[in-house]
Amino acid sequence: MKFSELWLRTLVNPALDSAALSHLLTMAGLEVEALDPVAADFSGVVVGQVLSVAPHPDADRLRVCLVDAGTGSPLQIVCGAPNVSEGARVPCALAGARLPGFEIKKAKLRGVESQGMLCSARELGLAEQADGLLLLPNDAPVGSNIRDYLHLDDRLYTLKLTPNRSDCLSVAGVAREVAALTGSPLNLPRIEPAAVTGRLTRMVQVTAGQACPRYCGRVISQLNRAAQTPGWMIERLSRSGLRSISPVVDITNYVLLELGQPLHAFDLDKLAGDIQVRMATPGETLTLLNDQRATLEADMLVIADDNGAQALAGIMGGAATAVDENTSEIFLEAAYFSPGAIAGRARRLGLSTDSSHRFERGVDYAATRDALERATALILEICAGAASAITEITGDLPQRAPVMLRTARASKVLGVALSDAQVEVLLGRLCFDFQRDGAAYQVTPPSYRFDLNIEEDLIEELARLHGYDNIVAQAPVARLTMLPQPEQQRGVDALRTLLTARDYQEVITYSFVDAAWEADFAPGAQPVVLKNPIASQMGVMRSTLLGGLMDVLRNNLNRRQERVRIFESGRCYLPAAEGFDQPQRLAGLAYGSAMPEQWGSAARNVDFFDVKADLEALCWPQPARFEKSAHPALHPGQCAEMWLNGVHAGWLGTLHPRLTQQYDLATAPVVFELALPALLTRKLPRHGEISRFQSVRRDLAVIVDESAPVQALIDAMYAARIEGVAEITLFDVYRGKGIDSDKKSLAFRVLLQDTQKTFTDTEVDTAMAYFTDLLKQQFNAQLRS
Repeated sequence: MKFSELWLRTLVNPALDSAALSHLLTMAGLEVEALDPVAADFSGVVVGQVLSVAPHPDADRLRVCLVDAGTGSPLQIVCGAPNVSEGARVPCALAGARLPGFEIKKAKLRGVESQGMLCSARELGLAEQADGLLLLPNDAPVGSNIRDYLHLDDRLYTLKLTPNRSDCLSVAGVAREVAALTGSPLNLPRIEPAAVTGRLTRMVQVTAGQACPRYCGRVISQLNRAAQTPGWMIERLSRSGLRSISPVVDITNYVLLELGQPLHAFDLDKLAGDIQVRMATPGETLTLLNDQRATLEADMLVIADDNGAQALAGIMGGAATAVDENTSEIFLEAAYFSPGAIAGRARRLGLSTDSSHRFERGVDYAATRDALERATALILEICAGAASAITEITGDLPQRAPVMLRTARASKVLGVALSDAQVEVLLGRLCFDFQRDGAAYQVTPPSYRFDLNIEEDLIEELARLHGYDNIVAQAPVARLTMLPQPEQQRGVDALRTLLTARDYQEVITYSFVDAAWEADFAPGAQPVVLKNPIASQMGVMRSTLLGGLMDVLRNNLNRRQERVRIFESGRCYLPAAEGFDQPQRLAGLAYGSAMPEQWGSAARNVDFFDVKADLEALCWPQPARFEKSAHPALHPGQCAEMWLNGVHAGWLGTLHPRLTQQYDLATAPVVFELALPALLTRKLPRHGEISRFQSVRRDLAVIVDESAPVQALIDAMYAARIEGVAEITLFDVYRGKGIDSDKKSLAFRVLLQDTQKTFTDTEVDTAMAYFTDLLKQQFNAQLRS
């Protein structure tokens, strides 16, 4: 929203300078994004009248002018502008004047004395380019200061409004705010019904009542085609960023800026039949005022006649019924269109207009007729003519329900002691209707405040008027209580510390990911699809963290980082019966050499067992179990499920060769993805008595089928619960000479130790014989000789 400060001060004029007013608006929630002067700083320029123009004796392009600048005697000024002419009134910089970038002095130009300079808009800093002198109206007072005459001591405010404050998309709306904030009197334009002197009317049919609850229109005939837009209106429009087009169009634009109500004027002679407010027919076309040919859809609201759509309601009029220099009769409309009926339609057609910007956010449905009367009065004043009676169709308009406001609640929320008297004063300055209801107020928001619906909205209004600067910051006072923190629970930070200690680096990636990643790394999942993604390659919510890690890996490889060890903790998103689940996970990736390049160890690539060791360290002191499994994104022979305390905790494996080739990787990275909650609970180490007796070691080597899992054999031996067995560990696997090709030899170390005695050979032999028989029965194991 851009407007002139001088225009605003005609409606409300607080005793504040421009900077203070800007700060006040910003602190009240109407952020002033820019505060710019209308013109550059200059002085010594007055209105001058050219009395005569003569050729320069020594230069073909120069003219010698006598200029009346109000100094008592004519000034001789040499000028090279092509549009200088006798009788013209132009800005004249006197000797000693300071213009942007230079100072005017008496000088001789090609031998002829010049006592000043006639100025263009560019030389005054009013425009970047100019073809000649800035020509002023014939009634410009000679000798008057040009800054005063052109109102150049003005500033332009640019507000960066939040979408909920559509009431401030007008100068009148901003004036209301300033009056409420400062208590200054508000002088809005007085609107009275125009005298009905015309007899022409046009019937209106509204078939889309929900999209258009109110529609007003009237015919204005006998317009003066030679009328010109007055200078004061052109000035206000241009300083708000709009160019002058024609008197009728300028007036509709002016009322839009002044009151916030968009209007549109149709050339009455170009309309056929009644005005119809209806939804568009699918495939219907309309050529807009910007010459764009739009193909309309069924949810677009149009203003039509017997020939079809003539305007896209709330967005832009049609070229076929536009007013022009030959227009003498118009149909002027003002309407309230529901925000839901306008929102998104302009963007769909690649448009953004002042009207759609306001209708999408909501305009004052109670001021529709007033805006039409205001525009009518200006048209009759500038273009003459005869106004007919207003045709108005009204349906189900929005209702403003009362909102409860409690003084005690407001004081508690704001931390400021407010009295009932203060609350009533502030509500009165906002022009809110309210009634006392016991200890509360029933406040009815005005029709132009769509953003006030709950008590907290009204409390915010009190805070704005009271002034955020006047709310004293108070340190919070609360009783602190130490919450119990079980030792078996650890935070995510502990896991981060463990992984970084093992040479991993943490990364953070987007939760919005490419659907192709989900198909690669979680092909069985149905990702949550975004309705309005911020980018085409970020169209779904992630159901796995692996896609983001792979993207980080590729970025590092593109920057010649050949060794990458990264991890991420975060939420994934899975569809559920009601909405979606958000499980927390921890994932990691290791790529490249197992150790940084060095002389102390031979170079080798990281493998499955390196990362398995990292996960075992992450789970300590509780043992993690790994079982061979299959995952569509992992190598069939290098993939395992991890179990922790009997609960499935996640996956570990080398990336599938197909994906390694697809992502153009020299070697396959090793990845893991774990359920975070399973890692946050751990068993605490328990103190045990240290035995004073020597341990006894026995080695047990057996031959089993190649498919027999080692962990199953160890679990079976532990399950036997042989007294004194302290540890069972696999220390050798042999395949080769002396062993069938479908067999393998497993060698286990069995330690026996007791705190009360030393084991005898008989006890040890009995235990080993039991283990041998157990493995033979359950796994068809044969003792290796």
